[in-house]
Formats: sequence, structure tokens, C-alpha cells
Amino acid sequence: MYLIHPSQRLVAAFRAKPFQGARPSDAEFIFVGLDANYDSEIERNSSVFARVLEYHADGVAFWKRHDVHHPFLLEGYGARDGVLYHRNFANIRLGAEHAGRFSFVELLHVPTTGISQLDESDLDPGHLTQLASLIQDGARRKLFLSDKVIRLMRTTQHFGWLPKPVANQVLPMLHRLGQTTVYQHLHFSNYGRFKDRMTKEAAAIAVLATQGHGR
Repeated sequence: MYLIHPSQRLVAAFRAKPFQGARPSDAEFIFVGLDANYDSEIERNSSVFARVLEYHADGVAFWKRHDVHHPFLLEGYGARDGVLYHRNFANIRLGAEHAGRFSFVELLHVPTTGISQLDESDLDPGHLTQLASLIQDGARRKLFLSDKVIRLMRTTQHFGWLPKPVANQVLPMLHRLGQTTVYQHLHFSNYGRFKDRMTKEAAAIAVLATQGHGR
């Protein structure tokens, strides 16, 4: 169950490129989420919406141009839906030189608004097939999944090989195939009592990015 975003322009942009940041096939670090969630009224602010469309057109160029990885972090966006996630991701402290290495992919193939409660019937099989192929080709990649993402993925026929979530560990490794490694991480929308673990995971991801940069 989900509410597709009312902006036809945003939906069209997302369908054209059902990812954010770098193209997943070109990225080394891929964060898999449930759905791309936006404030329902985002199109009413023309300047904010223009930056969102700019980002969806070319997320790598956007990061290099604005020196932030996502338009939700630009001045003027405010405290709308999705901001906490990207503020916490920014705590990894990556610079624009990493723009081409990072991608965000959602299990749901369309942008949403409000609170989603997804199950397998909401997901597009073609979209899942592409994601499964990306993981299983064994190329040099690191994927990051939250526990909720793992549980939903395991309900589909595409990801039956995925182990169950691991409790109370910092960035545990779940699966490895060739040079592809799958990690479990805390969802970036967490806060409060999860702060310490999120800080440790951000530092661990930063180390992985630094180790791999320039090779």
C-alpha cells in the first residue's frame, strides 16, 4: 500500500531514471531503500521543484554543481519528508569527488508521498529483476540494505538467497558474490537511541569509500 506522488512531472522523471545519484550499473556504492518519498506539495515551490528535477536529470552533475548530494539539503527546502534521511547520509562526509560512485535505488518503482506500507504485491517484477541482476553479476560493488528492505526483498522470488537481518551489529556483511558485497545498515531515517550506532556505521562506510577511491 502506497500513495503515488501527485506530481506527474516527478513521476515521469522517476520512471525515466528509477534511481538517484549515479546510474546503479556505474556506481560502486548502492543504497537500496523501500520508496522515494517526497512532500506532496513540493511542486508548489517552483525553485525547489526545479532543483529536484535537475537532480533527477543528472544526480552526479548536481552533486558537483551544488556541493551537496541531494536537493533536500539545499537552503529553502525546509523540513519536508525525506530530509532526515539525507542529512544522516551526509554524516558520512563525502565530497563531490565521490559523486559518480554512489547511487540510491528503491524497491518501489515510482515516487511516493505520505507513509507507505509495502508488500510484495506493490513491487514491479521487471524493476526487481534489474536489481537482482545488478547484485548477482559479481562486479565490484557494495550494497547497503536496512532490515526492513531485507525483509521485503526476502518475500520475493528474486532474493530468496538473501540471509535474514542481523541484530545489533555495526554494518554486518550479509552476502558476497565475486566482488559484490552486501551489507546491512541502519536506515538513515533513524535517530535518538540509534545515534551512536549510526555514527559508527557512517564512519565505517567512509573508510570503505576512502579505501576504494582512486583504485
